[in-house]
Amino acid sequence: MEPSSLASDSGARPVVALGITGSIAAYKAADLTSKLAQADVDVHVLMTASAMKLVQPRTFLTLSRNPVITDLWEVSAWRPGHIALAERASVLIIAPATANILGKMANGLADDALSTYCLSHSGAVVVAPAMNPRMWNHPAVQANVETLLARGVRFVGPDSGRVACGADGAGRMAPVDDILAVVNEILGLGHVK
Repeated sequence: MEPSSLASDSGARPVVALGITGSIAAYKAADLTSKLAQADVDVHVLMTASAMKLVQPRTFLTLSRNPVITDLWEVSAWRPGHIALAERASVLIIAPATANILGKMANGLADDALSTYCLSHSGAVVVAPAMNPRMWNHPAVQANVETLLARGVRFVGPDSGRVACGADGAGRMAPVDDILAVVNEILGLGHVK
């Protein structure tokens, strides 16, 4: 993808919130963050506690050049960070998205910074699931997916293949360029080259 393909002609940088959850595919979110930032997108990362067991917030601070929101209770100003961000971000990407975050989103649960942000975000939502194929195919997860699709959430993937635990089937996080193509389309900034 050309770095400028997501950049706006008007000069204003698009603001995107990127939620990262506790799937082993969380390392791929670093590439997604880097490519968004190179395309002059203002990326703000929110991480779950489980995601931080797999990748470090400093990686995303460095790549995005923005503070990483990791805790609902750490508020450096009078307005909580996730609420201030929700007023500016036009797209929320959750990549990787675990079964847990899909359940929270579908049922309106908000017990951490990312799930609370999900309830305050009013723009487009793009989700890239990543989990074991048996989890992805579970009726509860599929019911949550149907609920989210009915609300207009855009799903990218999951792809089929071998996942980290060695199982084969649908559950691999979609390639970063596929996620970027959907975000590019939503922002109306041209096509990925």
